[in-house]
Amino acid sequence: MKRRTFITSGAAAASGALVMGAPSLARAATSLKFDSYVSETAGPSWIDRWYLDELEKRTEGEVNIRRYWSGSLNKVGEHLAASRDGTSEMTLISPGYYQAELPVTRGLEWYFRMNRADALQQVCRDVYEQFDPLRAEWEDRHRSKVLYWTNWNYAPMILREPINSIEDIKGKRIRAYGVSADVVEALGGTAIPMAAPEVYQALERGILDGVYGFDFVTAIAYKLHETAPEFYDIGDGPHAPATTIMNKQVYDGLPGDVRKVSDGIVDEIYGGKFSAIYEEILAKYVKIAEAEGVTLHTIPDDQKALARELVQPAQVNAWLDGPAKQAGIDGEKMQSLIDDAIAKYDAKATLKRPYEISQAS
Repeated sequence: MKRRTFITSGAAAASGALVMGAPSLARAATSLKFDSYVSETAGPSWIDRWYLDELEKRTEGEVNIRRYWSGSLNKVGEHLAASRDGTSEMTLISPGYYQAELPVTRGLEWYFRMNRADALQQVCRDVYEQFDPLRAEWEDRHRSKVLYWTNWNYAPMILREPINSIEDIKGKRIRAYGVSADVVEALGGTAIPMAAPEVYQALERGILDGVYGFDFVTAIAYKLHETAPEFYDIGDGPHAPATTIMNKQVYDGLPGDVRKVSDGIVDEIYGGKFSAIYEEILAKYVKIAEAEGVTLHTIPDDQKALARELVQPAQVNAWLDGPAKQAGIDGEKMQSLIDDAIAKYDAKATLKRPYEISQAS
């Protein structure tokens, strides 16, 4: 898109995100902050970096984005409020850190219901478009525009010592948060909530026996395998929906051509770029993991079935009877929409799990 296209389209449009310079025939650049609590090599960051790079490139510098990684602007747990209040124009949100603030979104968080991470992204998009209370939770309550749904690909059970069955998880102290803690507890482990930056040292000191709810890419990037090299695929499906959001006033105040560029990039993310990026990154990190001593395991199908029975439908029912009812929403309707979307997308999805990639190489 040519620079002159931006100059001639709505130069008067402005919001808190626009930095207006001296009077000029040209429109001043739009300066935005992107704020993430994780590092630039963590799982969803690869998707975010592509979006940010493309937005700058396709607007030929009319949009300038300052990037704050690893909680360098706001700390873990502060990003939802920062976006809502305009402290950060854009940020990555993992709903598990905001259970009280996002009761409807919690209805998208579960394990053992589907198989593929690329399908989960599509499921979240469809339900967001179809279920008004979910959209209102973001746009009205938190004054945020969901740019795109993403997720943390796959989260193996990461352990210091090998196991022979699900039974061996009993009594182990495993870092988990949000619904991943439900899984650990259902399988007999003790869930220990802990922020991501603290996990490596806790494993090293033996405070933790393992980690769950840490996606594969981030686990390798954070070097957790140096102390906990046993990675198990327990048949739980994709891990943890997340979303990249923009303050809604900022989004609505962007010039129309900038919004059009952003929307086009998002369409490409949903149209296959999410899978393409993750396919490359997962393959790369599987090679790194195996070269650095990780053993990628899977458990037998009967053990996966046992784990599924221990977790579902209890996990979904707990949301229906708790957060959904307290929020006054039709949780059954939301879960029905989710079931329909899973049936639509999961069988066609292709993004392999790390164990599958390892076996195919």
